[in-house]
Amino acid sequence: MAVNPLQRIHTAFTEAGATGWLHAVNIDTGAEINAVADHLVVTASVHKLCLLLTLHQHAEQGLLDLTEQIECPPAGRTPGPTGLAAMLDPVRISLRDAAYLMTAVSDNAAAELLLERVGLDAVNTTTRNLGLTRTRAQHTFAQTLATIREDAGPDGAQSLTDPRVIARMRALDPARTNHSTPRDMTRLLAAIWRDEACTPEHGAAIRRILGLQVWPHRMASGFPFDDVHVAGKTGTLPTLRNEVGAIEYPDGGRYAIAVFTRAANPAATLPAVDAVIGTTARIAVDALRTR
Repeated sequence: MAVNPLQRIHTAFTEAGATGWLHAVNIDTGAEINAVADHLVVTASVHKLCLLLTLHQHAEQGLLDLTEQIECPPAGRTPGPTGLAAMLDPVRISLRDAAYLMTAVSDNAAAELLLERVGLDAVNTTTRNLGLTRTRAQHTFAQTLATIREDAGPDGAQSLTDPRVIARMRALDPARTNHSTPRDMTRLLAAIWRDEACTPEHGAAIRRILGLQVWPHRMASGFPFDDVHVAGKTGTLPTLRNEVGAIEYPDGGRYAIAVFTRAANPAATLPAVDAVIGTTARIAVDALRTR
């Protein structure tokens, strides 16, 4: 007897040492896989997708030019291990190239520059107008990192393996930080892929950038095929590993997937939890492709 895909998804999360929440939907038919898809989750850098869409909507409305140049001096940059955040010298860059860095390598400094340009309220207007009633940005990315530093206390990063510190972190509590649900995120992705969130020109630009993400160890690991295209955005905070994305098959099948996880182990490196995002996404897509 074939094992129910929801049972397989639950088992995969458990064996990886994580709690997981997943939603997958056929973009064209609406068929879905619901693994606690309405659970409120911390988005972390997944919320950069909402910012990316807001940026393109503003460009569509003539509120900004994506080729506009912005300055990023070294002093005061939002910290992070990639992109502008890791650079040492002054940078001048276009809005659209900053959006590429924000998305492809999850550059926090680039994201903060763009958020300063469009505003946090505009990001929430974007998600509200799409009917994403459980999605909200409460903090900028710099503010989120600041709460982590404050909650970690004087021991800094060394304290992030302490369960007591993890338990008090505002950045890990969806009620007190940027949040959404897996279902809201697949609804957002489906709207982008169906050109309902913005014009086809801007939709194509967003899909292109999402397809340039460099991280292969989460969702993409479940689809190791040259003819299957994976486009997505990751999000990571202590104990949290997420990814939302779209999977496109050569026969025209298109699937939006959102996977959010929380690990029991506070270690910074947990390959099994990264990999289970791809494993469960593949289980969900395979189930949808048989319907």
